[in-house]
Amino acid sequence: MGKTKRGKGAKLMVIADAHGLPLAVYTSSASPHEVTLVEATLAEAITLGRPERLVGDRACDSDPLDQKLAQMGIELIAPHKCNRKRAATQDGRALRRYKRRWKIERLFAWLNKFKRVLTKWDYCAERYTAFVHLAFSIILLRRYL
Repeated sequence: MGKTKRGKGAKLMVIADAHGLPLAVYTSSASPHEVTLVEATLAEAITLGRPERLVGDRACDSDPLDQKLAQMGIELIAPHKCNRKRAATQDGRALRRYKRRWKIERLFAWLNKFKRVLTKWDYCAERYTAFVHLAFSIILLRRYL
């Protein structure tokens, strides 16, 4: 995949709907932070329109990212980091939706059933991304057939 400080690695960014089905997939090297990859992942969406809300983990707690997504009309829901310097931007009402993040983790569990994707045998990023797309296509077909 991409070169990192400790060798080769890949980072898989996925956006899923409320049922845990994939809507967008983006593959990058393991070096860049998740905050910088969110916009590229949104650009890879296979559906029309944009999501109303984006639920992320603590790594997505970034005020510049929150402002960029607000300009696009997307609400960012992410718990605050423990070392946050600025005042909190979210109250507890929006963070209740964070409890549904298990659906995203379930999607990654479904993806890990495909051994070729799990072990990352491919050194070519395009080929690895193609197998991830194939695995997600199978997941979608199993859901709707």
